[in-house]
Amino acid sequence: MYETSSLADSTPDHVAGTWYSAPDLRLRDHRFTVPLDYSIDRNASPKISVFAREVVSGGKEEQLLPYLLYLQGGPGFECPRPTEASGWIHKTCEEFRVILMDQRGTGLSTPLTPSSMSQLGSAEEIAEYLKYFRADNIVNDAEFIRVRLVPEAGPWTVLGQSYGGFCSVTYLSFAPQGLKQVLLTGGIPPVGNGSAADAVYRACYPQVIHQNEKYYKRFPQDVEIVREVVKHLAESEGGGVPLPSGGFLTPRGLQILGLSGLGSSSGFERLHYMFERAWDPVIVPGSHKQISYYFLKAFENWLDFDTNPLYALLHESIYCQGDSSQWSAHRIRTEDDGKFDAIRAVKEGRPVFFTGEVGRSYDIEL
Repeated sequence: MYETSSLADSTPDHVAGTWYSAPDLRLRDHRFTVPLDYSIDRNASPKISVFAREVVSGGKEEQLLPYLLYLQGGPGFECPRPTEASGWIHKTCEEFRVILMDQRGTGLSTPLTPSSMSQLGSAEEIAEYLKYFRADNIVNDAEFIRVRLVPEAGPWTVLGQSYGGFCSVTYLSFAPQGLKQVLLTGGIPPVGNGSAADAVYRACYPQVIHQNEKYYKRFPQDVEIVREVVKHLAESEGGGVPLPSGGFLTPRGLQILGLSGLGSSSGFERLHYMFERAWDPVIVPGSHKQISYYFLKAFENWLDFDTNPLYALLHESIYCQGDSSQWSAHRIRTEDDGKFDAIRAVKEGRPVFFTGEVGRSYDIEL
């Protein structure tokens, strides 16, 4: 189904770039040619590229430092691009040679995007291809890189953030010989038979409700503003309004703003300031009220589904162990007596609750 590779058979396994600088950091890029499918003979498998960036504190590139692999959250998001020695990068580089690996399908690792996936002819072919982008093969890529980077192929430290924690636990199960220690910052996979997604979402939805209540307590004026926006969307032709990119914003799509609005450190404020500018001013008497271009553009900028589709495609499946989730987030959402039904909330005079990572609804037609 796939070409053997867009990478020539003569491509070396590993190509290292030259060192370059960011403020107080030294960096070097690495590109690895790896099998798409590790379960078959390596020469028979199609090849993909995996990118990793090596980062050390300024002046330490020649020092013998232990290696630390950072596994990004997601799934489907590339590693951060360091611009200076700050935050956790600054602290970690004091003691380690940090490897920022773009997980396969993200960043510079043969990225899966709407345009690249359009090369696959059908939904069935896309699904077949995506099975090679799970945590097991992320671990296989990490081991491929470790034995080529770490002196004498010694073990390294792994730092897993969110979904990176899921991958780290998979690493402990599949290739413990490659690990010196594992550090987790959130992201512990559920343990049990079949799909644990239902149990995860049932536990998390009450927390999403709690976050909504905290948001509206901080900004009570937004209760009516959000209801007005939902009412306008519902009464618009087609049940929504066009987005600048050509997508379509619906009431359920609007609720996805809770994805980071309810969960990030400044999310409440960011959400509030966005709704401050929800409406265009009426500068010509008698003009129809309309949602502002500013608000619609801010909504598009808030989300990453179009640039990082792997997140939307694979997120729910990371809670599954051999069984399908059967659209668990949506099913569990409907169990809660309509609390997340935006149109019903407007009719009943209740606050409209935003969903979060556990309540995604894909009513954005991009």
